[in-house]
Amino acid sequence: MSYKVSIVIEKDEHGYYAYCPELEGCQSQGDSIEEVIANIKEAVELYLETLSEEEIKESLSKEILTTAVEVQVA
Repeated sequence: MSYKVSIVIEKDEHGYYAYCPELEGCQSQGDSIEEVIANIKEAVELYLETLSEEEIKESLSKEILTTAVEVQVA
């Protein structure tokens, strides 16, 4: 079975960090974008293997929205 999940990727001085907001604690890292995407994909697959179908449907039914806003700093 195939599922779509949201992934957030951040870059810092150590490389890239990724996590899946729908799956608490599901995270990974990598030295490049390609590596972190491959690593988080594997982490999500392994995480989902530990859940029942009911738990998967519940976890992946969350609506994740992202946007950017402009703020003023005095």
